[in-house]
Amino acid sequence: MAVSKFSDVDEYGFKREPDFDYQSYENIMSSYYTVLTTRSIKWQKFAKNGNILGDPRRLKRFVRKGVPGPLREEVWMKSSGAHGMQQKEPALYQTLLRYEFDQEISDQIKIDLPRTFPDNIHFEQYKLGLYNVLITYAHHNKSVGYCQGLNYIAGLILIVTKNEESTFWLLKVLVENIVPLYHTRKMENLITDIDVLSELIKVRAPDVHKHIESLGLPWPVIATKWLICLYAEVVPTETALRIWDCVFLEGNKILLRVGISIVIGLKQEILATDDISTLIGLFRALEKNTTLMDCHRFMRSIFKLPGSLKRSQIDALRRHLFEQRKASKRKGS
Repeated sequence: MAVSKFSDVDEYGFKREPDFDYQSYENIMSSYYTVLTTRSIKWQKFAKNGNILGDPRRLKRFVRKGVPGPLREEVWMKSSGAHGMQQKEPALYQTLLRYEFDQEISDQIKIDLPRTFPDNIHFEQYKLGLYNVLITYAHHNKSVGYCQGLNYIAGLILIVTKNEESTFWLLKVLVENIVPLYHTRKMENLITDIDVLSELIKVRAPDVHKHIESLGLPWPVIATKWLICLYAEVVPTETALRIWDCVFLEGNKILLRVGISIVIGLKQEILATDDISTLIGLFRALEKNTTLMDCHRFMRSIFKLPGSLKRSQIDALRRHLFEQRKASKRKGS
């Protein structure tokens, strides 16, 4: 039997599953390494003067093709607006670290720390930093506090940036600007966007939507973790980071594009399922899916498969579905 040249741990420290498909991964990476090298050279030239925001069209094109790992902290901070926020309050994070923390929130975070990326061999060194980020943010934004899901988002950001303060600001810009009201107690926008995703799939892949509905699998069961974790712990790590490259620049509609593309990409497998447990298993195995493993091809697909997704249309659909849900609640009360 051939032995894979790849380690059983990925570049971010995550252990691969025993049934990991090394052969497919080798086939994918043989071409992706060439892409990474080419993109890295182009990014170094583009980012040389430090003003990546000066050419928005080029930045968007470059981001969609992937940000090199060593540049992610800088690009995420600048493209998301987190860098600008930090410049306005440069002492905020260090000031928050000196607060007397609420014991209940602190205990809740400490319970979740060992559950965060237990399959990452390097994560022990990040636990204190992750605690600091989560507890300071919980006290900074009391309307959110600490919500499960934030540990995965902040944890993965910390693995990439290796910088507590940058992680705090990136978490802040995500929770408050990019996916507002996803992580509050009522999760209003999260619930609405799950409805939006369902509706968009119904229009673009009606046969798949109908099949999923016929098997009785509710869309919140499918998509809650997708959106609340921004696909961290859902898809392969590099694919999640490629998604985040675009989310930090283009906003939350990228999350909808990804969800639609996953469902359309799995069309044949979904239609072949004949019971709810098999369907659930299919969605739970996305981290091992070879289509999603090929992050470069998948990221190209998210801008093609869903078709046109104008922000104005998405916002109108959000308002409509939100009002519809409110009316339904009033009728039922």
